[in-house]
Amino acid sequence: MDLATWLAFFAASWAISISPGAGAVAAMSAGLTHGFRRGYLTTLGLVLGIWTQIVVVGIGLGALVATSATAFAVIKWAGVAYLVWLGVQQWRAPARPIAQASADATPRRARDLIVRGWIINALNPKGTVFLLAVVPQFLNLGQPLAPQYLVIALTLGFTDLVVMAGYTALAARLLRTLKSTAHVRALNRLFGSLFVVAGGLLAMFKRGA
Repeated sequence: MDLATWLAFFAASWAISISPGAGAVAAMSAGLTHGFRRGYLTTLGLVLGIWTQIVVVGIGLGALVATSATAFAVIKWAGVAYLVWLGVQQWRAPARPIAQASADATPRRARDLIVRGWIINALNPKGTVFLLAVVPQFLNLGQPLAPQYLVIALTLGFTDLVVMAGYTALAARLLRTLKSTAHVRALNRLFGSLFVVAGGLLAMFKRGA
């Protein structure tokens, strides 16, 4: 991949990362519930999910998902169910201060945050179809593909790490300004609803979209 092509993809990556979606909701939800340091673990999972998608597209399984009605439906509805489940969990989350949430946290919980982020991006056939449509435009088929996919993965990972850090920090900062548990509870329910909306949007997504 030459420099001009990479710069074009780098610009596109910022647009991809900044655009609101389930990943942004997850990052803000994690910041709201756990504060920045712990909440940012969800972003690590989101990036791993993106890399998983790129590997899937790179080895050709992405085309199968995009063209097979059964494979597409299984992955899509698994993703929908998971997003709705996250929404219900966020809606019912206790309105606890960050300090208390951090005190209650365990190493396993940190792992769970990473896995949560990974599932959100890995079980998203919309992301697979999107990568199938966008990535080939930046590939030079006359050169080895593996190094180009590596550059693409690292670029998307970098922009997502930066953008989701902003989303997480914004939500964590907002929580610190709230003095009433009723306000925290209201935000939990807002983000819970956003997860459900994201699940609904994914449910309406079709292979030809």
